[in-house]
Amino acid sequence: MDKTEQLLADLTNAHGVSGFEDEVNKVTIKHLEAADDISYDKLGSIIARKKGTSDSPKIMIAGHIDEIGFIVKEITDDGYIKFIPLGGWWGHVALAQRVIIKTANGDILGVIGSKPPHILKDEERKKVLDLDDMYIDVGVNQNTDVASLGIRPGDPIVPDAKFTVMHDPKMYLNKAFDNRIGMAAAIEVINKLKGVNHPNTIYGVGTVQEEVGLRGASTAAWAVEPDIAFVADVSLATDGPDGKKYEKARLGSGPSINVLDGTMIAHRKLRDFVIATAEAEKIPFHFGALARGGTDGGRIHISRSGVPSIYVGIATRYIHSHTSIIHRDDFDNLVNLLLAVIKKLDKATVNEITKR
Repeated sequence: MDKTEQLLADLTNAHGVSGFEDEVNKVTIKHLEAADDISYDKLGSIIARKKGTSDSPKIMIAGHIDEIGFIVKEITDDGYIKFIPLGGWWGHVALAQRVIIKTANGDILGVIGSKPPHILKDEERKKVLDLDDMYIDVGVNQNTDVASLGIRPGDPIVPDAKFTVMHDPKMYLNKAFDNRIGMAAAIEVINKLKGVNHPNTIYGVGTVQEEVGLRGASTAAWAVEPDIAFVADVSLATDGPDGKKYEKARLGSGPSINVLDGTMIAHRKLRDFVIATAEAEKIPFHFGALARGGTDGGRIHISRSGVPSIYVGIATRYIHSHTSIIHRDDFDNLVNLLLAVIKKLDKATVNEITKR
């Protein structure tokens, strides 16, 4: 396992649902080798600064570090755990999955259960089961003292999954690639710039609470005051049997340059600059567009007087589940693209991008 694979494994194995990202921050600090300093905004987003030959322009690489999960709502009289989702879950994906409840007394393993399908009515079988109709079973019976386990309302609940290298050794499987790949890319860029002149100052930012409303992006952008922002996040792979054949978002096809998402239209001049750089450096890429759903760019690009921003990422299968899949070459090429662009972003270039 090389350093990049270890970085991706450590970040995605870490537990950090929205509002409970501290463990991910500790992993981030462990892997940052070349940051000049590390700070936090008051919501908990981590900000790693790497100074180049000039304090400005300020270039922000943002990747949210929270993952989707749940939070304990209540414990039933029978000892089952009712929960509230943190982030977007589809009932079919959540049902029967293993989860870990993070308590003050330690981790408690559970499984998401519901009414058995054998006793469902025909009309019920045709519907996606609502999360309100599910519960977490921690292995209870009539003699179980659930209170002794230390589970309380407000405890976070994380998917139970581990980083796995698949049959193709470049294919990685785990939870939380959405969006630990963004933070991993920021870490790699900062570390690869050690001893390298770049005409700006880089801010690698791990934002919190993206999955519940892009909250950390708002506070972190206010703290950094970037001149340019790159939002590194997953994009949707379309290479499954039911994918749209005209779309190019296939694993192994290089990073995605996204023209819009549900909260932001890519800055036109910055988009063109990124495309030109990718073509000049012969870095493979494909275009993406996310009609629904948003990224941290939705808050960053309207921070203060505005920040030219673009969302770049890598095609990922089965996001918002326990079992997402990415391709290692896509991640490496995302880092290569960010590095190539950053090395060109001096004051004159940024002024040209931002002027009207």
